[in-house]
Formats: sequence, structure tokens, C-alpha cells
Amino acid sequence: METMNVKNKPLNVKNKPLEVCGTKPSTGIFRDGYCRTNYADVGKHTVCAQVTDDFLEYTKGKGNDLSTPRRSFPGLKNGDNWCLCALRWKEAKKVGRAPPVILDATHKKTLKFINKKDLQMSSIGIF
Repeated sequence: METMNVKNKPLNVKNKPLEVCGTKPSTGIFRDGYCRTNYADVGKHTVCAQVTDDFLEYTKGKGNDLSTPRRSFPGLKNGDNWCLCALRWKEAKKVGRAPPVILDATHKKTLKFINKKDLQMSSIGIF
């Protein structure tokens, strides 16, 4: 697992230090709880969202089953925080099935794919 220090800590969509998205279960491509990304992250798992049953059903229908436990993955349930692929979240938003976003834990690189206003309108808490 990679560790971060203040010098190399990425920024969120508010241009502040990225906060932890979720640790139960541990999310992010590095499974450290952060929605960080790098060149190997083809899906750009940068959107921190609180998944809903509706979204889990939607993404399962698209071939990405996040709710079924497999090996060390416990499966997600309604209310879990998870780093989602930016384009999958955007796709779900277009059909009214995107889960709410946690802006403080959503990586700034998300803004390359999703309009900030869309994220704010779908956010939990203060923006």
C-alpha cells in the first residue's frame, strides 16, 4: 500500500487535500481508502460516492457487479462509500441513477470528465 505525506497528497474537487472516502470496505485502486489515480487506473476511480441499491443494480446490469462478495471483496451494500469510475458515475447520472457524491473525498482529476456543478448538485453535505 502506498502512503501519502502532505507534500504528495492529491487535491479534491474543492482544491483542498483529498480526504478518505471509505475504509469499511477499503476502497480506491490502492485499497487505502482514497480515490487516488495513476496511469494504470484505466477506469479513473476518482469519484467518492455513497452507493445506493439503485446504483448497485444499475452498475450490475452494465456488467460491474459490486454487490456480490468475491474472495476478499465483501460486496457493497446501500450506504457504503466507494471510489467509482468517473465515466460510470456520469453515465448513471444521465439516467437518474447516480449515487450521492462526497466532494471532500472526490479527486480533482474527476473534473476532466464531470462538470463540477453536476457533482455539487449530487453531493452529500456542504459544497
